[in-house]
Amino acid sequence: MMCMKQCVLLLALLPAFAMAQNKLTITGKVKGIKEGQLISLTDVNRPADTIAKAKFSKGTFVMKGELKEPMILNINMGDKKSLMTFLENSSVKVTGDINQLKDMKLSGSTLHNDFRDFKKTFDPLFEKLTKMNQQYQQVQRTDSLLVAMNVVKDDIQKEIDRFIAKKNSSAVSAFLIAATIQLSEDIYLTESRVNSLKPSALENMYGIYLKETIAEAKINAIGSVATDFTQADTSGNPVSLSSFRGKYVLLDFWASWCGPCRQENPNVVANFKKFNSKNFTVLGVSLDRPGQKDKWLQAIYKDNLTWTHVSDLQFWNNAVAQQYRVQGIPKNWLIGPDGKIIAKDLRGPALEQKLCELLGCN
Repeated sequence: MMCMKQCVLLLALLPAFAMAQNKLTITGKVKGIKEGQLISLTDVNRPADTIAKAKFSKGTFVMKGELKEPMILNINMGDKKSLMTFLENSSVKVTGDINQLKDMKLSGSTLHNDFRDFKKTFDPLFEKLTKMNQQYQQVQRTDSLLVAMNVVKDDIQKEIDRFIAKKNSSAVSAFLIAATIQLSEDIYLTESRVNSLKPSALENMYGIYLKETIAEAKINAIGSVATDFTQADTSGNPVSLSSFRGKYVLLDFWASWCGPCRQENPNVVANFKKFNSKNFTVLGVSLDRPGQKDKWLQAIYKDNLTWTHVSDLQFWNNAVAQQYRVQGIPKNWLIGPDGKIIAKDLRGPALEQKLCELLGCN
């Protein structure tokens, strides 16, 4: 668990592109639909938005609309039956039987074909990973299951590269990278993948999201130089991160009021004692509240945190926390002697494991 900042995540990405000159036309010849049934086209991300609609008449329907950009859509054909597709402005045909949705065919759209290939390749992998993760979280926390999960994640990464290499001009590739961005902490890998796509693949909400996410994530990302800062220590003296250059530094965000932080503190203390003679130290940044310096100092003493501590006592508005985009605590970055970030979010055994790897445990 983490102590989380209360915030609102705005997921709606507004398209910023001019309306295309061509319109979307969907002609359907589908068996099993009732005469007069309303057929509608809706945005998967905004189901309340109806883009087009038509009535089913004499075995067919024709819907016309206009898309601002390529997007994932549902063709709703009554009785809670819908066909999910990825379309641009074009003329497409839908044929088949409403009672056999999986076998229905949509022709005339390259994007739909790309989306079909995406689902064929990735749906089984996502389903497998989800089941394994549920098992790991709820039933069986074993090393062998964790290894197996990592194998599936590696398979997904390989398939991502294969897919976008074949379809580097497709908006589905941008969607794929956006949908899987959380499976890798390497933001530079994501950036490389995005840069491999042609502009036409990125002229949509997924391209906007990816560019903004990459720009944000590159701030203090692994491999980058940690952003310098200066803040007052417990005695009011200014302390700069750059003053620790030449040492391995765990930049540790915490607070006296944060239960998970206090629970993690003994682990940080143990590692400080074990490695502080090997050019390792900790720099604590507290998100304690205004007027509660006494609680901050009491927690430092009670938890035996014998390293340097800084804070401006501004709660979630702590200037350094804002600079590092901290949204929850405990949160940490491990910084090397050259000032570059080596790792982040090292909690529990992971901290000792990484320090042993870098500094040796003998």
